[in-house]
Amino acid sequence: MITGELRNKIDRLWLEFWQGGIANPLTVIEQITFLMFAKLLDVNESRDEKRAARTEYHYTRRFKADEQHLRWSQFCHIEDADRLLNLVRDEVFKHFREHTSDSRFGDYMKDARLAIDKPSLLMKAIEMIDALPLDAGDTKGDLYEYLLSKLTNAGINGQFRTPRHIIKLMVRLLDPQPDETVADPACGTAGFLVAVMEYLQETHSSEHGILREEMTDDKGKTQVQTTYTGDLLTEAQWQQIKTQMLHGFDFDSTMLRIASMNLYMHGVANPDIHYQDTLAQGFVEKFPNFEQNAFNVILANPPFKGSLDQETINPPILRLVKTKKTELLFVAQILRMLKLGGRSATVVPQGVLFGSSNAHQTLRHLLIEQNQLEAVINLPSGVFKPYAGVATAILVFAKGGATDQVWFYDVQDDGFSLDDKRDPLYQDEYGNPLSFAGDLPKVLAAYQKRDKTTADTAANNKAQACFWVSKADIAANKYDLSINRYKESIYQEEQYEEPKVILKRLMALEDDIQRELRELEGML
Repeated sequence: MITGELRNKIDRLWLEFWQGGIANPLTVIEQITFLMFAKLLDVNESRDEKRAARTEYHYTRRFKADEQHLRWSQFCHIEDADRLLNLVRDEVFKHFREHTSDSRFGDYMKDARLAIDKPSLLMKAIEMIDALPLDAGDTKGDLYEYLLSKLTNAGINGQFRTPRHIIKLMVRLLDPQPDETVADPACGTAGFLVAVMEYLQETHSSEHGILREEMTDDKGKTQVQTTYTGDLLTEAQWQQIKTQMLHGFDFDSTMLRIASMNLYMHGVANPDIHYQDTLAQGFVEKFPNFEQNAFNVILANPPFKGSLDQETINPPILRLVKTKKTELLFVAQILRMLKLGGRSATVVPQGVLFGSSNAHQTLRHLLIEQNQLEAVINLPSGVFKPYAGVATAILVFAKGGATDQVWFYDVQDDGFSLDDKRDPLYQDEYGNPLSFAGDLPKVLAAYQKRDKTTADTAANNKAQACFWVSKADIAANKYDLSINRYKESIYQEEQYEEPKVILKRLMALEDDIQRELRELEGML
């Protein structure tokens, strides 16, 4: 978590771009990303130079002898604003493209360009970014996450950023392991992939596998639960995680650049992010090894309410569910991309749970009869504000087998206000906002302890926040998965006073009013 001082620095940097005439949040983040990348190239080059001077360490230089003037530490001190603009625009960005041409960065850096036209704005931005502690391990990731939190504009086809606390819940529900492969078929800013990396660092790094959970009780008081979660990993295992574990796909080139930098900031030096629509026919041609039976874990918040031309959709997806709706197509494609036994946590609009069309019912039938639908977690309708007010749910499922019972949880409180401000509602003992509070720790704990043996017993109280529903009951309701279909409501009879008692009280009040009016008249 970054300090208030660092937040203020990012806020001031953002304001400089706004006042400089660049108001599109995506453009602001993209341009700040480029400048951060320029600084990080120099930071990493300096680190390797020092290591090579002490040892026999060999590395590939990022800057040739005639390119030293393109290093951040060299050009950030240029006082001539016009000269600085020409250098960064014409030479530094050219170096970006050439430096990344042989890496995965090349896919999304090949059309990188400087959108800052005012020399004074560029000079101010470089000065402010130079003051940011990007060389500090975890701080640079937190800084970038705070920068991404300012991305409040929804994109086309229902794209919007998933809140970090929802991502955190979904990752912990699936508990990805170091030897598994993880993907996001519509990765956006790569929030899910970054969260997986952070989760592995929390559970398998220098704190000896100790994970400390933020918990809140019913009175909002903070509790800390400490559990042993995993063994330490070797350097070779970490290298495999950073190079082979995480995979992302998106068809927005701007998002790809932001996603790649987000992973880069979190220690993934060469992220496997690809420019590709995972629903399109071209996916199988470009990535035959990823298109089907490829991943152990898939985390996703795919675009909602999009409608595609069926001629562009990969035919095997349409054979599973014949529709143009992206929210249905993505769930079907996720099933195809998972290995047998692989698992997914996917955000869907609640219309997927109860839609009456043939496509909706076919998809739900597929999830339950041919796969294992583990859980339906109902989220409050304000979770994605200010992007959208659409009501959503998290589907947790595994590929293969068949569903016996489905576990439901009705989340009422995600730890933040449900208005457009989305202010945190809980604090720790020091007054710091809690990022994982409200019902979310309860959801995680209940999911981990869920027991199917209670599904048909008196312990399965459908008036509670969580409960089980049998496949037979769901099938009898056309595979409807809306929680209100099964949740029992308890109505308490209201007790009212006798009409005579109420009337007597009203008459007494009327007498008091008349008396005070007479007193007022006497004063006049």
